This record gives sequence, C-alpha cells and structure tokens, in this order.
Amino acid sequence: MTQQALVLDFGGVVSRTLFETHGLSEAALGLAPGTLTWRGPFDPAGDELWRAMQAGTISERDYWLARTREVGRLLGEDWTRMETLVQRARGADIEAVIRPEAAAAVAAARAAGCKLAVLSNELDLFYGAGFAQRLPLLEGFAAIVDATYTGVLKPDARAYQACLDALGLAAAACVFVDDQARNIAGAERAGMRVVAFDVKQPAASFRRALELLGVPTPESLR
Repeated sequence: MTQQALVLDFGGVVSRTLFETHGLSEAALGLAPGTLTWRGPFDPAGDELWRAMQAGTISERDYWLARTREVGRLLGEDWTRMETLVQRARGADIEAVIRPEAAAAVAAARAAGCKLAVLSNELDLFYGAGFAQRLPLLEGFAAIVDATYTGVLKPDARAYQACLDALGLAAAACVFVDDQARNIAGAERAGMRVVAFDVKQPAASFRRALELLGVPTPESLR
C-alpha cells in the first residue's frame, strides 16, 4: 500500500478552541463566569473581530493579539504576546483541552501505518518552546512544521511544501485538516486532499479524514 499521511493543524483541530473553553479560562485567570463573551465561529454575529478575520481584513494573529490585550486589561495587566493568553488561560493542564476525537483519529491513523504530522502557524508561539516534546499525543509524529520557527505562514505554498519535504511524500498522499478556510484553500492549491474541520462537529470531521485515508473509523468517532 502506498504510504499516506494525516497532517493536522493544531489549535482548533487537535486542541479545543479558546472559544469552547471560556469556563476553564475564567477559572484559571480568576475571572467571574461569563466574563469572556467572544465566541468566534460559535457566534459570528456577536464577534466583530472574528468576522473581520474571516473577511481577510485582519490576520489570525491580529485577532488573537487583540484578544490577548483585551484579557490582559481585564486583569489589570499589559499583555503584548499572544502566548501569554494561551499559557495563562490554559494553565498547566493542556491535556484538559485536547480533543478526544483528535486522539482517537491519531491512534487509528497510526495503527493503519499512516505517517502523522502537524502543520501549524503558531504551535510553540502559543504554547512555549518544545511544546511538541511535552505532549504525549504528538510522540512519534514524523513531522512538526511550525511557523514559529520557519516564519512561513499558511496559506503560503512554502508552508505546505516544507511539510511534504519533511514527510518525504507527494501532496496527493496527504490528507490535511484545518479549521481555517484560507488554509484549506492553500492546501488544495498544493495538491493535498483536504478536510475543512468543523469545530462544531469534530467527530464528523475526523471521520472524513480517516475515510480519505481508507482507515477504519474507531467506535468512538461513530
């Protein structure tokens, strides 16, 4: 059988979004329940900044930097680095925000002999240097391509090519999963098979990725 790979974005795909974990964030930061109201894709009408990002008026990094500064002000602090929000809001227990659906899909793909990779715009930028080595789920991944270090952001074609080069595979052998439409479009242009990840239906999205790879769907994703 031809070697294939499952290539995953991290934030929103492997980990639950910050939008989904406001309760955990408020507890970690000492904020009253209900303080954080921005909901991104879960309530686009109520999140003007999210709509601007989706329209391409601001970048994903612009969005999160604005939210970082906003949350810092709630605490009377001046936060200027995006990783401050992620690291402070998520505390020390990153495992609590990993999607169980992601863990199930990774295990199924690995068992079927597929290579695994992460292609992220901000993995260590958000979670701190060496994060991939500290998260058990990512053990044995064939490639971790992170724009924190490469400086090349999706949907730049060079980002996808760097991942393909690290995997040693052709684009058509890879299934790429991301929750941002612009990144999916970039992967399609690069020749990869794609799954536009729906943060509101994670199991269905991972099922589709496994189907494209010809990998049996585990019970937990049905």
